[in-house]
Amino acid sequence: MKNKYLNLKKEISKLVEEGICIAFSGGVDSSLILKVACEAAKEQNKNVYAVTFDTKLHPLSDITISKEVAKSMGAIHNIIQVDEFENEEFLMNPIDRCYQCKRYLFTQLLEFAKKNNLKHIVDGTNADDLNVYRPGLRALSEIGVISPLAKLGITKEEVREMAKELNISVATRPSTPCLATRLPYNTKITSELLEKIEKAEEYIKSLGFEVIRVRVHGDIVRIEVNKEEFSKFLEKKDLVINYLKDLGFIYITLDLEGFRSGSMDIQK
Repeated sequence: MKNKYLNLKKEISKLVEEGICIAFSGGVDSSLILKVACEAAKEQNKNVYAVTFDTKLHPLSDITISKEVAKSMGAIHNIIQVDEFENEEFLMNPIDRCYQCKRYLFTQLLEFAKKNNLKHIVDGTNADDLNVYRPGLRALSEIGVISPLAKLGITKEEVREMAKELNISVATRPSTPCLATRLPYNTKITSELLEKIEKAEEYIKSLGFEVIRVRVHGDIVRIEVNKEEFSKFLEKKDLVINYLKDLGFIYITLDLEGFRSGSMDIQK
């Protein structure tokens, strides 16, 4: 892992020298990229731009966290406002939703980079992302986005270890994929439904669950938490049931397989 980290520093240092713009979510992957880039920028007397998308599909807490992390690292932080609900086709949640979304977002980031004379756009895709269903990666490739973590074979676990070594505040922060991943493909996305899902997840988190997904299948809510926390969840089930029913959900279930990243994805 030490060699991978040294290679990462070398790779990013070259990008910083030519002008770098980082797609920054405030998650551990992009935070590691930003940390290494900012350290290289100090040595080269360069600027590093971190750009966060303010979208309808991500929790509002992402913006707050990204601001704090970018400021602590000394990056120039910019926020691009995005309204995915302007795209009717996207709202039907097609199988290639992630491709359409990434294409839309990163096209705007490309324009930002051009306006600021930045040669490279970088994101936090890691090596593990290459082994699961990620149609958005095709959009990144088409636009020319560089993914140093994936390129150097750095896994999610290694990212977290490196982040801990560098004392990055979000080293243990769970992933927060877009809220559309809580719905089956070809299920219409509405702002009202996403708002209810976000409120449900935030409430369950407030009960002491760090990793939580509220997946919605019509009238059925399928809740995913880590298997180790099933007993704890069942102790608080009445609180969860009452809160989710007040939000308008009808049938509340606990997924016996536990939390699985990407459980809505197509089974190949």
